[in-house]
Amino acid sequence: MTTGSLPSTVTEDHRTDTSMPLAGLRVVDVSSVFAGPHCARYLADFGADVIKVERPGGDTVRNIGWRDAQGESLWWRLVNRNKRCVTLDLKAPDDVAVLRRLLAEADVMVENFRPGKLEALGLAPEKLIAANPNLVVVRLTGFGQDGPYRDRPGFATLAEAMSGFASMNGEADGAPMLPPVALTDEIAGLAGAFAAMVALHSGVGQVVDVSLLDAMSQAMGPLITAWHALGYLQPRLGSGVPYSVPRGTYQASDGGWLAVSTSTDSVAARVMEMIGLGQDERFVTFEGRVAHRAELDGAMATWVAGRTLEEAVAAFDEAEAAAAPVLDMSQLAADPHAQAREVFVEVDGLVQQNVVARLSATPGRVRWTGRRHGADDDCLAESADAWPAP
Repeated sequence: MTTGSLPSTVTEDHRTDTSMPLAGLRVVDVSSVFAGPHCARYLADFGADVIKVERPGGDTVRNIGWRDAQGESLWWRLVNRNKRCVTLDLKAPDDVAVLRRLLAEADVMVENFRPGKLEALGLAPEKLIAANPNLVVVRLTGFGQDGPYRDRPGFATLAEAMSGFASMNGEADGAPMLPPVALTDEIAGLAGAFAAMVALHSGVGQVVDVSLLDAMSQAMGPLITAWHALGYLQPRLGSGVPYSVPRGTYQASDGGWLAVSTSTDSVAARVMEMIGLGQDERFVTFEGRVAHRAELDGAMATWVAGRTLEEAVAAFDEAEAAAAPVLDMSQLAADPHAQAREVFVEVDGLVQQNVVARLSATPGRVRWTGRRHGADDDCLAESADAWPAP
């Protein structure tokens, strides 16, 4: 894609492509909202045949957030892309029997019912695996399949609050802050997709237990070790981090914002030289820079404020130091690097994120967005192995 062009447009021909790396992998997705559907979507993006099971009234996600010209949720279009859509009423024994038949022919099941619900439906994982010895059952919940909190409602917000993230996110004198995007759901979805592939590689049918709290805790780095070993609890530092200064966002003279990172001594040395502090021995080491956080952050802010955003970015580029403009979605869409890398792709008239990783020999592909409710119900009368391509 060339600079200034629209995102890549997916063509209809991609819908029947059997050369993708996970072609032939059958996934039954009975999950809802975000984390579970993301997990299945990551597999679908690389060619897995994902059968999305909805209740008769439609999945909850169809009613969340912004809508396209056809009235469909943009969330639905994204998290359930590349999937077939079928309708089953799991309160009806006949429909549960249909689901059981689908699972007998599947490689992976993705579900996010509260613990015990699958068992109450007569679909206990051990029974499903007994009928299909290679089946991998991915279970995504707020707190996992065991422990005292297992029965609590499991939304990402709770994981973001309890993982330590919110407690250290925000300004020093402000309230704890939650992320403005579905961060935990994305992390848990990726973890679930990764674990599903590990389980499949093992060749043994088994249960994959993914907790939103566990997943978000993985993003906290060594902070739990710092607490146990040193008694350290990270405070709220705005955009700062406790081990690297300057690190944060700084406003330029034209109102734009620059994000700066100095996470290696060599980069920090070049930044110190650039802002006129290269000869100050207080700023030679990480420890010295952290000890003089306020002074160094002030110097960085003054330097950026004396330049336009474009000038500041150019100076950092010349110094081979790490900085980038703070972009909103409209600016990222127009960014020449994002366009050259095809970060976004146009599918079914909508622009979405492209696949999350680029494989040189067997790439993934966005083939279609989330389909209409019941789009593939007519296939349910047949064995899933006989289903035609969408």
